[in-house]
Amino acid sequence: MPENSPSQFSFRGSSFDGMIEALGGAFGTFRAEPIGRIGDFDWEIDLAACDNAVLISGYHQNEFQFSIAPTSETAQYLSIVIPRSGGMAVTYGDRTAEAGGGKLLLYNNFEPDRVIMHGQSNVIDELLLNWSVILQAVSQTFEVPLSGSLDLLPELELATPTGQMIGDLVSTMMSGLRDNGALLRSPIAMIYLTQALADLVVRQIPHRLSHLLDKTPCSIAPRHVRRAIEYMQANIDQPITMPMVAEAAGVSGRALQLGFRAFRETTPVAYLMMLRLRAARQDLLDPDSNQSVRKVCLKWGFSHFGRFAIAYKATYGEKPSDTRKRVNRSPF
Repeated sequence: MPENSPSQFSFRGSSFDGMIEALGGAFGTFRAEPIGRIGDFDWEIDLAACDNAVLISGYHQNEFQFSIAPTSETAQYLSIVIPRSGGMAVTYGDRTAEAGGGKLLLYNNFEPDRVIMHGQSNVIDELLLNWSVILQAVSQTFEVPLSGSLDLLPELELATPTGQMIGDLVSTMMSGLRDNGALLRSPIAMIYLTQALADLVVRQIPHRLSHLLDKTPCSIAPRHVRRAIEYMQANIDQPITMPMVAEAAGVSGRALQLGFRAFRETTPVAYLMMLRLRAARQDLLDPDSNQSVRKVCLKWGFSHFGRFAIAYKATYGEKPSDTRKRVNRSPF
């Protein structure tokens, strides 16, 4: 997908095979087939891309279905779909989630088995939010590293208060990106809007970490866990060990493990890594910093650059070098 600088692209044609050929390289390994008989197949796709977000507006004359196998170069994103006519569905095994009929659709592009475009003269608007923005919102909200799927509820009724709020914000962002809109020329505004949308999604759409929002501060952070976290935060740039953390918290190593499992749903080691990765990301996102990625890696206690890069991408959905390049290209 186009990333990292304001861009606009258009694809159009009048054959199904032409659509497959045009879109295959842009999204990954693209496989598609028509639903029912097909003759003429007019189609058009317009894209507007800027930092962390892409708007896709697509028109298709007839129904079809497709699947995409991501490659190493495929960007991971949260797709939010609002049809103007027709509908769009994604399948996960025997489950199907659909946009249309007063519902919007949310899905991670790495997860569905297939995507189905419904209706004749189908017109779909789709906002793609870089998955790193969602991961950052998860990290800031729950203070736990995310591994595996977030398992977001894929359908949202637009008539509900949450649906109306998210639908209105998504529609505003779509309008600001369409037809060389103002958001393509306002990168700071776009950053704030994408962060606000990610925060709404993480806090308002049910997912597998939502139950943590209902926990009281006392149940989330008992005294020995709080002491351990405070010690970690004060020493994240030092070569500290888990026995040192347990001693600072005044408990045994086993009690420390059980406390983090029960109240943070992670391990002390994973929590310390999350704090270090967050500190490294803040440095990489600082436009005034001239530190190399390797210096940032070493600064925050990562002695092995390759393992740091793997953990960083797993947490934020992008390589540390990509974060630095994106900031360096930013106009502010």
